[in-house]
This record gives sequence, structure tokens and C-alpha cells, in this order.
Amino acid sequence: MTAPFVTNLRTNGELIQLGSGGEPALHLRVQVAELWDSVRLDAPPSESVISAKRAALDALYPVGIDPDEYVVRLHGFEILDEDAPLSSTAAKNGSTFLITDRRRRPVE
Repeated sequence: MTAPFVTNLRTNGELIQLGSGGEPALHLRVQVAELWDSVRLDAPPSESVISAKRAALDALYPVGIDPDEYVVRLHGFEILDEDAPLSSTAAKNGSTFLITDRRRRPVE
């Protein structure tokens, strides 16, 4: 199956692939709101939300950061159980996960 068009919008071109690659994968777009940057991510539905979040943060931030300082949102709602598999969320091919700061920060 080819990746949906939306997964290529404003991405850096690299593909992050989770899992063994031999199983069917969800083609997702993961965007970090504060960076205004996004990556393409292919992951099996059994992969956890937290592993997708960590992979995207590792790809987009040049220095290590604490993933607990960020939340994952889908369709505007925070995914509260990040240990849950992607299949338990409403994500489908072409969905966008938005990663944003857990706490609002003042504009400097």
C-alpha cells in the first residue's frame, strides 16, 4: 500500500520505520508544534504510541529531551494512555499526530 499524500506534507523527507517491516504498517505524519516541523512514520498497529513519540522526538530534536514533557494529540484530543497500541487510537493511514509541550510556556 502506498503512503497517503498527507504524510508527505512539510516533512523532512526521511522515513522513520518502526517494527520489523514485514507486517502491515500505518503511514502516519508526526508534527512537533513548537518546531513547525514533521516527519513521516511507518509503524505496525501493534506499536505503542510512546515509541512513535520517542522516535519522532529523536529525529526532530538535535539534543536529547524528556518525552514526558510532551503530549501526543490526535484530532485535537490528548492520547492519555501512551503505552496503548496505535490500533487502540482513532489513527488510520494518513493521520497526523501532533506533539506539543505538556505545559504552556510564555512567549519570549
